[in-house]
Amino acid sequence: MNSLELKVEGMTCGSCVKHVKQALEAVPGVAHVEVDLASGRARVSGELQAGTELLIEALAKEDYIATIATDAGSIQPVSSGGCHSGQSNKGGCCCG
Repeated sequence: MNSLELKVEGMTCGSCVKHVKQALEAVPGVAHVEVDLASGRARVSGELQAGTELLIEALAKEDYIATIATDAGSIQPVSSGGCHSGQSNKGGCCCG
């Protein structure tokens, strides 16, 4: 089982946390997701053989900007929209 940590920008409330968690859990191979609003992080574990692209795409569909932290010292930025990016608020996000 693999695990990785994502930095998710744009989460401002409990509803955002719920949508991020649901989006990541829907990705094939994901077994477990923990989302922490205070740190803006999501930990994903499972058989992540498809790589990180599907995780980033799932969050982009919910209008969140994500970066993948492959280890404690390496963060790769990936642009994917954002809850406050001016696009429509998908998923019923209540943060505006």
